[in-house]
Amino acid sequence: MNSLFVLLDIESWKPILTALLLPPVPLLLMVLVGARLLLPSRGLGWLVILLSVTLLWLSACSGTGQWLSRMLLQPPPAIGPQRIAELKALAQTRQPVAIVVLGGGVEPYAPEYALSNLLHPSLERLRYGLWLGRETGLPVAFSGGVGWGLKDSVAEAQVAARVAAQDFGRPLRWVEDASRDTRENGANSVALLRQDGVKHVLLVTHGWHMKRSVRAFERAAGGEVRIEAAPMGLASEGQTSALSWLPSGSGAMRVRNVLRELAGLGFGA
Repeated sequence: MNSLFVLLDIESWKPILTALLLPPVPLLLMVLVGARLLLPSRGLGWLVILLSVTLLWLSACSGTGQWLSRMLLQPPPAIGPQRIAELKALAQTRQPVAIVVLGGGVEPYAPEYALSNLLHPSLERLRYGLWLGRETGLPVAFSGGVGWGLKDSVAEAQVAARVAAQDFGRPLRWVEDASRDTRENGANSVALLRQDGVKHVLLVTHGWHMKRSVRAFERAAGGEVRIEAAPMGLASEGQTSALSWLPSGSGAMRVRNVLRELAGLGFGA
């Protein structure tokens, strides 16, 4: 499906199509269909309406997002202290290993800073990647350009490079600033790192994004570069079981993230 978008030169439509495929749009349409069905068949109409409302409720619950992620995306576990020690030993022997942080969104202009800034998913990934680099001694790259849904914005990797150097005091080794989606993250980053002989990549992104990201990087690597998952953002929200099944903004975002990943995996994006 992704190759079809490329062939038809409609890749810029991906954010719009994604928004139409994800909740609440399909479920709101179900409510309208149910209302229309009330005229010829009240029983069927009410059934569709009740089903739609139930799914709308569940689509905004953090419990739904956690369950879907665990069952369908199966994010890998976080890198533990023992593995970090092993990676530190590799860095000391100057093995060709690199940490690659994937972008998670940019704010073209933040008035409080009077310049562009990273959105919180991207900043969380960058922070963990830099921490991992400090703990292991491995060099860090950041991948992210101007996404399909943005216009006249600075490349995300350029913003990340500034934040890394100025706010964290840890400059990036590589800056890949041309990619517009996960597939291009993989293709462009692997090509860039190959120039420096990198044969092993620690891939940093959120756990729910890891499955599709690893697939994109492995396809680009063609078996010549080892891709190792370094997920972050795996902690639960710490809510009680009752609260996790009540609608919330964070719950809706969690469900949306999982469903977007499933759509991306299904369409080959």
